[in-house]
Amino acid sequence: MLIRYTKNEKGKLVKQAEIYTKEEHNIPLEKVDADAIRALERLRREGYQAYIVGGAVRDLLLGKEPKDFDLVTDAEPSRVRKIFRKSRIIGKRFKLVHLYYSDKKILELATFRSVEASDRKNLYGTIEEDVLRRDFSFNALFYSPQEEQVLDYVSGVKDLRKEKIVSIISLKHTFVDDPVRMVRALKYSVTTGSKIPFKLRRAIKRSAPLLMSCSVSRLSEEIFKILQSGHSWNIFQKAVELDLFHYLLPEIEDQFHGRGGKVFYKNFFKSLRRLDENVKRKGERRRSRMIRRLVQPSLDKSGILYKPDLEYGDVLKEAKQAILPMIAPNRDIEDAVRLIFKVRNIKVPKRSTVQHPDRRKAKRSRNRSRQHSLSKQ
Repeated sequence: MLIRYTKNEKGKLVKQAEIYTKEEHNIPLEKVDADAIRALERLRREGYQAYIVGGAVRDLLLGKEPKDFDLVTDAEPSRVRKIFRKSRIIGKRFKLVHLYYSDKKILELATFRSVEASDRKNLYGTIEEDVLRRDFSFNALFYSPQEEQVLDYVSGVKDLRKEKIVSIISLKHTFVDDPVRMVRALKYSVTTGSKIPFKLRRAIKRSAPLLMSCSVSRLSEEIFKILQSGHSWNIFQKAVELDLFHYLLPEIEDQFHGRGGKVFYKNFFKSLRRLDENVKRKGERRRSRMIRRLVQPSLDKSGILYKPDLEYGDVLKEAKQAILPMIAPNRDIEDAVRLIFKVRNIKVPKRSTVQHPDRRKAKRSRNRSRQHSLSKQ
């Protein structure tokens, strides 16, 4: 193992980072996205630092195939935009650059962020600062395919091998800075086989109400990522255990209690198991199929599918209500309901013009989450 050193205020050499060589990390270069490699090479020719970062490095170390390859550099977005003709700057405060390739592939390129940066203060920094902005140690690894080296400032490789989730930012502040990190901790625990240490579990349970401050669209994306992971059954069970599920899908969580709650709980997670099997076996990615697995247990419990005067529009409204405040395209929800009709041998009508429940209903779901939080205190 190589060591990167720096000098402290007294001029003394101190260890800064560990560098794992290809013999130590065993990442096959052929598993790395070719376009990502070329993008990094281009940035380096222009005199900039550039690395693959985050989840892709973590997955490569675990022998998995990454879904995305995120890149990071010290070049500012305006400069990156000039280097890559097929690119676009996105984001209002903290700007990123999307690099466009054939087959609708997009590589996301970020600039090193300063430790003083915040949602209201966009400042760029050094790689040493950027690593301190990341959530967990095994997501703060930098990989250079040119040297075939993994750069590790926070012992992320060791934590990954020990199957341990370690927060880089203090537990007093990390979930205040970004509550979605709690959901990601559960997801990483399952997908990497890592344990959630006691102090981290306690911090998640105490901080769960902070999820109410997150935008509905952002939480909706996190829910879809869980459903697409092939591990939704296990992740959502952990969410129930750590009091997070109510803030993600409150309408469904309410049905876990009261009359028929135990049966519904069993059927709901049985439905998620079937989804996970399809994701793993068939590579299922259609959101309509995922929504179907979320709402079918609720429709079965309500009995609406067995009414003699069944109305398609009523079923569609109930399906939309079940996943509130989660946001999903109307067409995906409608396709999910049509599939349920088909499975239940119910005549499938023409497409409906029923709209999504109004925002007042979504707001009421959020208010129930808030009341749930207050009752826990």
